[in-house]
Amino acid sequence: MDTLIILIAGVFGAISTFYLNNKLQFGGVLASSLLAVIAGGLFHIFPNLLNSDLSTNTPLVIMGASFVGMATNRVVKRTWVIGVSGFIFSVLYLLTGPFFEGFGGSLGTMAAISLCAVYSLEGLTKFKSKS
Repeated sequence: MDTLIILIAGVFGAISTFYLNNKLQFGGVLASSLLAVIAGGLFHIFPNLLNSDLSTNTPLVIMGASFVGMATNRVVKRTWVIGVSGFIFSVLYLLTGPFFEGFGGSLGTMAAISLCAVYSLEGLTKFKSKS
């Protein structure tokens, strides 16, 4: 159940930020920071809302996935790309643990890897369908 909550948090963080960024015109930085403050504040005010492991990791996943949602709709045209990237971000977060420590910004690094992977797959499918 904990894994499912982390996966949902990643998808939620990415899509919510993308929506705030592109549909409501908040801009990427404001959208991401607003979502991070709300998530962090919620778990700070209500630390027993979930178990201690989830109370620590869920805000981090939402904040990291919000970096995925900072993409502009001029580059990423489909919302599902952002949702899948948020999901992949969550999987990377769960699987890598401390591996990305020291990479300058582990959450940002994982967000970039997630978005690039899905965006590349989308490009490959378009390329294959044209052939």
